[in-house]
Amino acid sequence: PLAVPVATWRLLRVWIHVLGALARTYTVWRALDRPRLEAVTRVWSGQLLAILGLRLVVHGTPRPGAKLIVSNHVSWLDIVAINAVAPSRFVSKAEVARWPLVGRLVTYARTLYLVRERRRDAMRVLGLMAQAMKDGDTVAVFPEGTTGPGDHVMHLHPNLLQAAIDAHVPVQPVVIRYEDPFHRFSPEPAYVGDTNLLQSLWWVVSARDVKVHVGFLAPQAVAHADRRALAARLHEGMSAYLEQTP
Repeated sequence: PLAVPVATWRLLRVWIHVLGALARTYTVWRALDRPRLEAVTRVWSGQLLAILGLRLVVHGTPRPGAKLIVSNHVSWLDIVAINAVAPSRFVSKAEVARWPLVGRLVTYARTLYLVRERRRDAMRVLGLMAQAMKDGDTVAVFPEGTTGPGDHVMHLHPNLLQAAIDAHVPVQPVVIRYEDPFHRFSPEPAYVGDTNLLQSLWWVVSARDVKVHVGFLAPQAVAHADRRALAARLHEGMSAYLEQTP
């Protein structure tokens, strides 16, 4: 790990970066249209990764236009990494909106919130997702439903894939992998177990030479697709990609 003063300096810069963005949501960012908001999101996210000490390595190309990004889930950093390449509207649990400071930024990024305790809320969110993609947005989901260590792709829940089928837009799978000089699957960024956000943030700023690989696989057509079969096909492709990449 890095020396404590270096990690502390990184952490201070992170807070300055976040607070600066928060202030701009009340001022200059308020009038941004979608293209400019996406451009700002891409730049800001890339800067945050750099401040955290992560090197972004992109494989493949995000499909232009509306799509549903389906990604494996290792850390809260996944959102930043995807946004640094393909700014997206994420589907998130509703309690994130209440997080101090970060909650406003997440909401400002036009996040679609899902109330997990309400069984029927998924139908409402599916409608919002489909409409967003029909309007030209990219929507991103983590259908594993939770974070994992990143060394394999967990079961993909198919429910949210229905939005892409309803909107008639392709699904583009994304595979995220963190590595460091000692681990092909770096344990430092993994947001698992009883780890809280502050602990995770400290581990990340203390880590040395971490790379985040973001792999964009070929988009998948959804015409006449069954969501369970689609989920199985995505899982197979993402798992093979994760195993085969050096």
